[in-house]
Amino acid sequence: MVKCRVCGESVVEFVDFGRQPLSDAFRVPGDTRPEFFFRLAVGVCESCAMVQLMEEVPRDRMFHEEYPYRSSGSARMREHFTATALRLLERECRRDDPFVVEIGCNDGVMLRTVKEKGVRHLGVDPSGGVAETARELGVDVLTAFFEEETARRVRAEHGPADVIFSANTICHIPYLDSVLRGVDALLAPGGVFLFEDPYLGDILAKNSFDQIYDEHFYFFSAHSVRAAAERFGFELVDVERLPVHGGEVRYSLARRGERVATPAVAALLAEEEREEILSLARLRLFAERVHQVRADLIGTLRGLREEGKRVVAYGATAKSATVTNYCGITPELVSFVCDTTPEKQGRLSPGAHLPVRPGEAFSEPYPDYALLFAWNHAEEIMAKETGFREAGGRWITYVPEVTIV
Repeated sequence: MVKCRVCGESVVEFVDFGRQPLSDAFRVPGDTRPEFFFRLAVGVCESCAMVQLMEEVPRDRMFHEEYPYRSSGSARMREHFTATALRLLERECRRDDPFVVEIGCNDGVMLRTVKEKGVRHLGVDPSGGVAETARELGVDVLTAFFEEETARRVRAEHGPADVIFSANTICHIPYLDSVLRGVDALLAPGGVFLFEDPYLGDILAKNSFDQIYDEHFYFFSAHSVRAAAERFGFELVDVERLPVHGGEVRYSLARRGERVATPAVAALLAEEEREEILSLARLRLFAERVHQVRADLIGTLRGLREEGKRVVAYGATAKSATVTNYCGITPELVSFVCDTTPEKQGRLSPGAHLPVRPGEAFSEPYPDYALLFAWNHAEEIMAKETGFREAGGRWITYVPEVTIV
């Protein structure tokens, strides 16, 4: 019986994606070393309603010196994090000599704005390569996993933090108890902990099953975040829906009694109850829809192959590992994946071993169809790739269902 990593009660499984590789383990061609696989399945805690993976992948296998993801790779995300930084500085950094800490700062895309405004800051990130990229921008970074011991060390050296922020990171960390104890140790009186991550409600509504992969251990809802916060002396004092990455929520936590919750908290809790997003029946319905997408997508790709059509994929995303391995997408069905990340180019995608080629390969020549793995950046990508459509190309998407556009 799997026990909840937050409260210790039983977790009930509702969907299984089978054997999956590490989502960012892009291999050099010719590498014959065995790949690491694990069972990717998801369940919900019967007590605190936290939705979580049934099997934990060791953190040092995922986050290390060669971790390839760069937050600055999307213009939309650069704009998002610049706006986020300015908002935090305006609303939360009003005392003299404020201090901002970011958990999982990646390549410094948010903190560089904080740095440019002359505000003391520190990023904490275990992935050495991206941390070094941030340092090259002048951002102060500690290469480490954020946990209680790390937080106490940071406070001893830098003092308390007015703001602790994190984006697309807290859901990665199974040891949420140590994180929240660390936040409590580091946060100044009256300070706030804000984090934004993929929202369970959006995943269910959009059927975006590829948001489920090794790095995403938790799938948060307002109910589960509130329950976790209360276990460690915090209150959920604000929530904000965000349109990025297919739908996220920014949660704001403060120590009990220090802030009054906004009406948005009660509104989102009520919406979750109305939509029954944490009921086992609703979660099992999601699993049924996922199975249907798999059948439809593999059927579409096989049909195009039989017609002699050429298909390539766009965006060697972490979440595409779930799609390719769960659906059985091979190089016979999809010739290669285009991606702008230099660290991924010339390698093979995890598990499925689709070749990853630079972005310019997309038009040399254009394919008949493009499978859009980076669907959460669809508007930005399609605006950029107008030549593909003009050449007669068509996009294949699979969220919420398989569609050719």
